[in-house]
Amino acid sequence: MGVFKPLSNLPVSESEKKIAEFWEEIDILQKSIDSREGKKPFIFYEGPPTANGRPGIHHVISRTLKDIVCRYKTMTGHQVKRKAGWDTHGLPVEIEVEKQLGLKNKQEIEEYGIEKFNQKCRESVFTYEKQWREMTKRMGYEIDLDNPYITLDNDYIETEWWILDKFFKEGYIYEGHKILPYCSRCGTGLASHEVAQGYKEIKTDTVYVKFKRKDADEYFLVWTTTPWTLASNVALTVNPEETYLKIRHKGEVYYVVKPLVQQVVGEDYEVIEEIKGKELEYVEYEQLMPFVSVPEGKKAFIVTLADYVTVEDGTGIVHTAPAFGEDDYNTGVRYDLPVLQPVDEDGKYIETPWKGTFVMDADPEIIRWLAEEGKLFRKQKVAHNYPHCWRCQTPLLYYAKPSWYIEMTRLKEKLIENNNNVEWYPSFVGEKRFGNWLENLNDWAISRSRYWGTPLNIWRCECGHDESIGSRKELVERAIENIDETIELHRPYVDEVHLECPKCGGTMTRVKDVIDCWFDSGSMPFAQHHYPFENKENFDELFPADFICEGIDQTRGWFYSLIAISTFVKGVSPYKRVLVNDLILDKEGKKMSKSRGNTVDPFELFDEYGADALRWYLIYVSPPWVPTRFDIDGLKEVVSKFFVTIKNVYNFFTLYANTDNLDPREFFVDYKDRPELDRWILSKYNNLKKTVEEDMEAYDLTRAVRRIQDFANEDLSNWYIRRSRRRFWDP
Repeated sequence: MGVFKPLSNLPVSESEKKIAEFWEEIDILQKSIDSREGKKPFIFYEGPPTANGRPGIHHVISRTLKDIVCRYKTMTGHQVKRKAGWDTHGLPVEIEVEKQLGLKNKQEIEEYGIEKFNQKCRESVFTYEKQWREMTKRMGYEIDLDNPYITLDNDYIETEWWILDKFFKEGYIYEGHKILPYCSRCGTGLASHEVAQGYKEIKTDTVYVKFKRKDADEYFLVWTTTPWTLASNVALTVNPEETYLKIRHKGEVYYVVKPLVQQVVGEDYEVIEEIKGKELEYVEYEQLMPFVSVPEGKKAFIVTLADYVTVEDGTGIVHTAPAFGEDDYNTGVRYDLPVLQPVDEDGKYIETPWKGTFVMDADPEIIRWLAEEGKLFRKQKVAHNYPHCWRCQTPLLYYAKPSWYIEMTRLKEKLIENNNNVEWYPSFVGEKRFGNWLENLNDWAISRSRYWGTPLNIWRCECGHDESIGSRKELVERAIENIDETIELHRPYVDEVHLECPKCGGTMTRVKDVIDCWFDSGSMPFAQHHYPFENKENFDELFPADFICEGIDQTRGWFYSLIAISTFVKGVSPYKRVLVNDLILDKEGKKMSKSRGNTVDPFELFDEYGADALRWYLIYVSPPWVPTRFDIDGLKEVVSKFFVTIKNVYNFFTLYANTDNLDPREFFVDYKDRPELDRWILSKYNNLKKTVEEDMEAYDLTRAVRRIQDFANEDLSNWYIRRSRRRFWDP
């Protein structure tokens, strides 16, 4: 009997399952770690997924990339520890539970009970843990799922409190009354990095509106994409350095910026006068929509100046409503303008004829009213990008609300410096996409007016004094109530804890907000070790990471929150290298969605074609940092042209090796004595080994797998074996 075993006749999916079970039985990951004790570590951080959603094909590609790199580094002699994590807080969890319970808003949640609601959230976060474990095992992704970091754990939250306390005591955290992107359905503000993930192209009716000058029968022409904000108008803003034209068009007199006049009115106009924008300052006009009263003693309905007014589109005259825009609000502060707010926190009018209507739904009625009142110059349907809630898809409002912020702008230069020391693959993501993001950095809106999340650890007294708490021990020592360190650090339990005010002796109550769940995941380099309360040696050994890998959308998410927190705490980036993957699209280049019916189930693909084939195809078909067009025919081709080829090569070899009772331990021919064809294939192989190692060190995984596939198909199968058959056949 020959020494080479034939390949199993089991379906490939069954063979893979048996191998995965064997690896699990012998704890192969731990063996690989233990066998490299004392070797140079390669430090990897796993971005935490949320287990209340079923894993999809996009999770397969990111986990494939991580697994390839970690296995390669293990094969090159490194010790590679791989700790899993679970992201368990935030709106995605709350929204899912709201659906299950039939709750529609925050009022109904509070009537149901915060304690019961949060318990449901806790139960919900691991709904699909079994499927995540199965996918991880089935695709051969080696990671420690039995000892994960979990963001809802008390130890994890305590580390976050320590970080937030450090931010607070060093003066980075402040409460600000700013215009904030706000989701009326979820009832909370969003941070700028969250807003960046939710832009959608929408088609809406935009309007050119006539604002009548108060002292003359003349009109300022203004273009807006948000007719619903017009009821809150208190000013018109022009660029002080631009030239504006007073023109006569179809019997009426209008003001328009010079570069855009033909775009607005065509060629049928007469120029009456040219005016510099700064000459229009404080010109008064009549209130457009007389539904909201101006507070007594406040000045409104004047022309203001700002250099953010551009001449790229519109009319060069900007409708200004401080209630609904950051630039508008800042202009309002400069000119001491009133804030007219006819909209409640549900996004519905509380004044105007459209009371009780969601503001964007009122646009058609508002346009009709403008036309009837002779104030509509024209309307125009346009496609433009508008921010939506990244979790519930509701269009966002820009709403003046108090919120807690971390003053990240103080760290801007250090963040840019740290990012410049990170190796990004591809480099343009770090230089352009992420680099530009940091160049335009805003302060981090950290608080959320919600329920299931890490509680904001700030207590406030009626005298106005604020205090932060940095640990459970400190909370126990300062609490008026009799509590111990086993208290669960969630709402409503921490809401019931009060402190004595060190300033006036009064009672301090916790600010009821929770924090942005991106702060949870961004704290993982520290919180996974319960640092600094314990495991300092583990932290020192495993910080910073040599490598992280996630989707390109994480430039506005995890990549940012990681570097933001670590730059503050340790002064350095928490990662040295970042490999980025883009979306998986269908074969036509369209985004996959259930509504389109173009999604693919990775579990079905594992069963039909094998996990190895799917992993190989996803890396082979295109570099991971460009959108991958998934085509089932391409997957089939990888199976037939590569995996079947490898199988045939092995079967061909074993057939003749076993026939001749070849024992490779006793069979050696010096290189110089080998036939030219053998020396050629060895040369090709050695070159392959060298170039693949170079590709892997450069994180160009697609080039590496393409080289391997080309070698197997062309050099080994088509050339070497085909031209060596007679040597095998000869006795």
